[in-house]
Amino acid sequence: MHIRIYYSCPLLLSSLILLCSYLAAVHGGDTISADQSLSGDQTIASSNFVLGFFKPGNASKYYVGIWYKNVTKQTVVWVANRETAVSDKARAELKIVSGNLVILDESKIAVWNTSITPTGTGDGAVSAVLLDSGNLILREGSGPDLGSSTPLWQSFDNPADTWLPGGKLAYDKRTSKKQLLTSWKNSDDPAPGLFSLELDPDQKRYLIKWNRSVEYWTSGPWNGQIFSLVPEMRSNYLYNFSYADMDNESYFTYSVYSSSIISRFVMDVSGQIKQFTWLEGQNQWNLFWSQPRQQCEVHAYCGPFAACQNSLPFCNCLDGFRVTSDGDWSRNDYSGGCTRKASLQCGGRDKFKASPQMNPPDRHVSVGGVGSDSDCESFCLGNCSCSAYAYDVGNGCSVWMGELQNLVQLAPNDGGGKTVNIRLSASEFSGGKSNKLVIGAVFGSVVFGLLALSGAFFWSRRRVGTAKAAMEGSLVAFSYRDLQCATRNFSEKLGSGGFGSVFKGTLPDPSSPAIAVKKLESISQGEKQFRTEVSTIGTIQHVNLVRLCGFCSEGNKKLLVYDYMPNGSLDSCLFSETNGPKFLDWKSRYQIALGIARGLSYLHEKCRDCIIHCDIKPENILLDSQMCPKVADFGLAKLVGRDFSRVLTTMRGTRGYLAPEWISGVPITPKADVYSYGMMVFELLSGTRNSEHAKVKFFPTWAASHVILKEGDVLDVLDPKLDRVADHEEVSRMCRVGFWCIQDDENQRPSMGMVVQILEGVLDVKLPPIPSSLHVFGGDDEQDIVFFTESSSSQSSSQTHSKTSRNASLVKNQC
Repeated sequence: MHIRIYYSCPLLLSSLILLCSYLAAVHGGDTISADQSLSGDQTIASSNFVLGFFKPGNASKYYVGIWYKNVTKQTVVWVANRETAVSDKARAELKIVSGNLVILDESKIAVWNTSITPTGTGDGAVSAVLLDSGNLILREGSGPDLGSSTPLWQSFDNPADTWLPGGKLAYDKRTSKKQLLTSWKNSDDPAPGLFSLELDPDQKRYLIKWNRSVEYWTSGPWNGQIFSLVPEMRSNYLYNFSYADMDNESYFTYSVYSSSIISRFVMDVSGQIKQFTWLEGQNQWNLFWSQPRQQCEVHAYCGPFAACQNSLPFCNCLDGFRVTSDGDWSRNDYSGGCTRKASLQCGGRDKFKASPQMNPPDRHVSVGGVGSDSDCESFCLGNCSCSAYAYDVGNGCSVWMGELQNLVQLAPNDGGGKTVNIRLSASEFSGGKSNKLVIGAVFGSVVFGLLALSGAFFWSRRRVGTAKAAMEGSLVAFSYRDLQCATRNFSEKLGSGGFGSVFKGTLPDPSSPAIAVKKLESISQGEKQFRTEVSTIGTIQHVNLVRLCGFCSEGNKKLLVYDYMPNGSLDSCLFSETNGPKFLDWKSRYQIALGIARGLSYLHEKCRDCIIHCDIKPENILLDSQMCPKVADFGLAKLVGRDFSRVLTTMRGTRGYLAPEWISGVPITPKADVYSYGMMVFELLSGTRNSEHAKVKFFPTWAASHVILKEGDVLDVLDPKLDRVADHEEVSRMCRVGFWCIQDDENQRPSMGMVVQILEGVLDVKLPPIPSSLHVFGGDDEQDIVFFTESSSSQSSSQTHSKTSRNASLVKNQC
């Protein structure tokens, strides 16, 4: 804006007043009128969002965008000029021209506009308004009343990479136009990237596509309540989803149940659709849900001649190749992939480098009549377009032409995969070594890596002199004699369990803290338990998971070495008549419940493989010197690959904490741990075993009747030793969490990630239904509970009676 200064003081004063009024309107309001413009650091804002010029990441140019007003970390949800940035935001403008919202660059050239047909009523009758929903609308009129008329244009109809509550992803049946959610090109460039989410109206489903053409993920068709391949929608506590199929358009939309929740869906630069919620207390975005689950399921994520692996770093160039653009890779854009270090010679002068344990690309050419590896190699050498080949007896000869995309490198312990032979220039092979030697060298290195990663079974022994390394996070192989000395011949017993006893020990290094040594005594089961324990927690670290420092494996002598927990296990503090090592006040109990939930959430949702603990109970929760809980004893744990939602396994765990699905024999999911956690929550509340309460037959049954049916004082469920000294809201929250966790239908139970958010106060949780199986445990209000279950069920009376009887049988068998 240019201000001409006159010598006339009254005129100067008038100009200054107008300038101040203009700036106040721009900075303080949510509207751009026809006589206003936005430039430099000027913004307009609603109660939740801000519109203005911004510069993403390490970029040097500017864009007009919308970001959250109440989120400390600037998070952009919409960008206008995605493809054409401006260099000087001070001279660039966002203004209304001929009825359109337009961005003019520093040369006053239009680089973006809303592209609507002018109404003919003049610019003065059009204004732009930023709504509290984050929707920027262009409307007729400039007064405060929005009226009921349809906006001339709105950002919700032109989304970028983010889908906000209230927005919709639609298909216009009149114009055949789809609203796409399109990723940024990279973390510094909001230009449309390769990945997009769109609606398939014919099958009523959503698709993620690469380059608008290759479909690599689908939601499955809408069945009236959820998308069939997104079962998580059944048990959500955050969102209300709806799908509409009308004459002019089809669309999917969602809203949040609580206005206090800040949430968004993003078509991420990773090629995954991600759902985030803002954690105010932790000042960070929490990843709530994402698909595809594995990074390497994203089509061509690593670009040509790179191998993807489902752990960081996700992308690596194949041998003989280098990164095409280091700058792009540093900004999380791997689409350019890798290029050859040396050009191919063709004419039979190239060679092949073996890459074992690969999942090769699907698109290949099967060569018939080829009966050996050497014949397959010769065929590929004879075609200058052939980039790689693989041969096995079962599938014969497969060759790949042109650029190699979608190679996936399997981890050493994944098993399976093929050896893919990559074509390279002969100059890449020093000394002219034969292919067989190369294959042998690669195979040897893979075996060596496998041995290294297998830890407990293939590592060489180390002496106690490596104790410092153990305390600093390295997994150390101890000798039996070392641990015998450290525990003074296993003299100080800390406790025992189904697989052995635990002893306190001290390492020679005076700076090392005490250790706990678990000595496995039942070798018929102990070998399997030992392998499970080491492979499960040997490589993971979390503040709420017990840390494995080392191990010993000498014949039948199997020992595991952990950090020593001075306050013992939770059951010793909770159930002991003397309150164990330390009395648990309410604050400690609540923090313990939250810490356990965080540890389980990490196991279920953050590890490379989903880990189901299978035996959550107070005995397997250890407390350090600060009463921080540590989930321990992974001997029964089950690893579930991210490609699988459930696993069929033999029944394992402890009576009183077993989910109904264990008894029925159906495949289990992480929701089995959720059930066990819920049962343990009631024991944290009452201070007694659920089945050993002094006043009632089964504590959760009584609590359900008292809190839900009778709407009694929630503090009545507390351990009498607490003398009702507790935060009423926290007690109510824990009660509700407990009841949701022990629902008979696993789909109604929350994930542990959701439990964490509820206990942190991020999510509100409504009053739960009473699990129908609780009545079989008995209690003063058993008839009331049966009546509640049957009258509130969506099933018929006969169906409800049948289901209740079935659940009763299951739980009786358990107890």
